[in-house]
Amino acid sequence: MLKFYYNPRSPMARRVWRGLLEKDIPFEGIVMNLNGDQFQPDYLQIHPFHHVPAIIDDGFKMIESIAILEYLEIKYPNPALLPKDTQALAKIRMLQMVSTNELVPKVLPLMLEEQDSPKFVAAKEHVEKVLAFFADNLKDDSYFGGENLSLADIIVGTDVSSIPHLGIDFSKYPNLNKWFERLMQRQSWQTTEMSPEDFEKFRRVVTRMVRQKIKP
Repeated sequence: MLKFYYNPRSPMARRVWRGLLEKDIPFEGIVMNLNGDQFQPDYLQIHPFHHVPAIIDDGFKMIESIAILEYLEIKYPNPALLPKDTQALAKIRMLQMVSTNELVPKVLPLMLEEQDSPKFVAAKEHVEKVLAFFADNLKDDSYFGGENLSLADIIVGTDVSSIPHLGIDFSKYPNLNKWFERLMQRQSWQTTEMSPEDFEKFRRVVTRMVRQKIKP
C-alpha cells in the first residue's frame, strides 16, 4: 500500500492528500509532527531536504507535491485530473506554476507582518493580482479544467484556502468565489480543510519555524 508522509496543516501535503482522496487511492497515512520527526534518520532517507509531503509507492520514493500529483495521475489515470487537449493541459500547468511561484511566497508576509507594514501591503497587492489572474482564467467554467476537477483546482484551491483566514476574501471575483464554494462542498475538501483554530495553530508553527529558520 502507498505510504503518505504528511502533516495535516501543511498546504503542500494537503495538495497530495486531496489528490489521493479524489482518485480514491488506498494509502497509509504517516503523520509527521514537524517538531523533529522530519529530521529523523529514517525520514531523511526518504526526503533528504526534511520537508513534507513524501510518498513511497511499491518501494518508489517521491517528493515535491506537484511531481507526486503528476506521478499519481500517470499511474492511477481514473478519474482523470489532467485534460488531453494541448492548450487545456498547458493552461492547467501554467496555473499550477503561478500558484506555486506567485501566490504561495506572498502568503508568508500576510501571516507574519503587521497589516500596516510595507511588506504586508505589497504582498496583499500581489495576491489580489494573482486572484484576478485566476478569475480571468476560470471564466464561467465550474473548474479550471472545465466541468471536471483538475490538478490546477487541487493546487490553486489548496493554496488560496489560507487567504480568507488572512483578511482577503473573494468578493471582488464572483466566479472565483463560487468556484471556491464548490470546492469546499467536495468530500476531499471537507475531510482535509483546516478549521480557523487549526489555521491559527499552523500560523504559530510557521512563525516559530521562520524565526528558527526551519523549513517544514
